[in-house]
Amino acid sequence: MSQTVDRALSILPLLAEGPADLGQVADRLGVHKSTALRLLRTLHEHGLVYRQSDQRYRLGARLFALAQEAVENLDVREIAHPHLVRLNEQCGHTVHLAVYEENEVLYIDKVESRYPVRMYSRIGKPVAITVAAVAKLLLADLPEAERRVLAEKLDYPMYTARSIPNAPAFLKELATVREQGWATDLGGHEESINCVAAPIRGADGRVAAAMSVSAPNVVVTADELLTLLPLVRRTADAISRDYSGKPPKDPS
Repeated sequence: MSQTVDRALSILPLLAEGPADLGQVADRLGVHKSTALRLLRTLHEHGLVYRQSDQRYRLGARLFALAQEAVENLDVREIAHPHLVRLNEQCGHTVHLAVYEENEVLYIDKVESRYPVRMYSRIGKPVAITVAAVAKLLLADLPEAERRVLAEKLDYPMYTARSIPNAPAFLKELATVREQGWATDLGGHEESINCVAAPIRGADGRVAAAMSVSAPNVVVTADELLTLLPLVRRTADAISRDYSGKPPKDPS
């Protein structure tokens, strides 16, 4: 039975490449045409494949509906939380998870620092969109035209001397973040707080969320916090794999 299931599932990535006839399916599976036809009929009955008028098979609409339903039911916070807790246990600093919704970047999860000096941030609270590291990652992933329109609409409060002052500077920063794949806020919102962040990507490769580690200068310096960047990026990659459903990368 397991071999039958394996063969049936092997048909789906083949048809993802484009429509294929019975002979092509049989050849790819290494089975007789009668076996391939039986598998295709079963998949067809469940709406996972569709037989065209030219007798070739393609992926069925039911498969796309199931995929969309699965994506809509994914909870990135639920998937990410154990990873965030583990990262917090390793470094001891505050860990945040954020998403971009309706022109705001919101914190949707937070694991508190083990140190007595803690950050004032709340789940559900919008972040300072022009300076926060998580915001830079989420906005840097937008299409260029959308980034430019958004940048022109934003206000640029000078929280500190290191805050981003205007739209051209913000777009330049987003371009850098997009290229390097990570972001920082080194005293841009509060002079005494530094932050490093990495993106969490979905199955389509787009940035679905962003996570960060933040700490005050009295606990660690900015340079010391930056040494945690590889750990932060590994954590974000692990969350991305769980969220997207993609297998881990081959270490080799």
